[in-house]
Amino acid sequence: MPLFEKTTFVCLDCETTGLDPKNDHIIELGVIKFIFNVELETFETLIDPGCPISEASMEIHHITDDMVRGKPKIEDVLPTLLKIIGNHIIIGHGIGLDIAFISESAKRHSIPCSLESNPTLDTLRMARLYGESPTNSLEKLREHFNIEAEGAHRAMSDVIVNIEVFKFLAASFQNTEQLFERLKRPIALKAMPLGKHKGRPFSEIPYEYLQWAANKDFDQDLLFSIRSELKKRKKGNLFGQVTNPFANL
Repeated sequence: MPLFEKTTFVCLDCETTGLDPKNDHIIELGVIKFIFNVELETFETLIDPGCPISEASMEIHHITDDMVRGKPKIEDVLPTLLKIIGNHIIIGHGIGLDIAFISESAKRHSIPCSLESNPTLDTLRMARLYGESPTNSLEKLREHFNIEAEGAHRAMSDVIVNIEVFKFLAASFQNTEQLFERLKRPIALKAMPLGKHKGRPFSEIPYEYLQWAANKDFDQDLLFSIRSELKKRKKGNLFGQVTNPFANL
């Protein structure tokens, strides 16, 4: 692949009625097509989902039912969005969820969509690889890199911040090929990112909980981190971390 300065990227963010792509709906889209330091095209719109927005979602993005009433429907917006994205590299924070929402929306309305085959760069995984931010949320990364705030947690403001975060996270790579190659391999996390042990180092999490978590549908980095910790303990060299440290006495 060419150097970053010659590669066309598309940064994308969706705001939605909830977190389930099969049952929830997109209510706002923001997208910027760019070549590293040159903005090529932008597109943003509110979308009428045809259903109520949950209170939990409203607390995050502050988009109300009144704000989306009478706005374009997703089937009217998708052709424009998909044309902008084309087959370019898609960037986003937890971008898999955004792509799942767009793909499901396209499927519902029989609109051809091949986004799931586009190359993607997830800035959440890149942040894990970077490893120097206290937490890897987009807002905390913005603060960590001293990026100017863009206002409310809305699609376009998140896209603008995300592009700047991406530039910082990509700085140690020579080109996109090198970055893609590294992201093929799982990344070891420093601490549990979710659940009742959120924020705890894996070495401090009970063995039984790790065994349970090792078989859940988590992303490759989290599963790799959990299973790596289990392997360490099964070697028996960490007294008190195996199920029963006295089993062999």
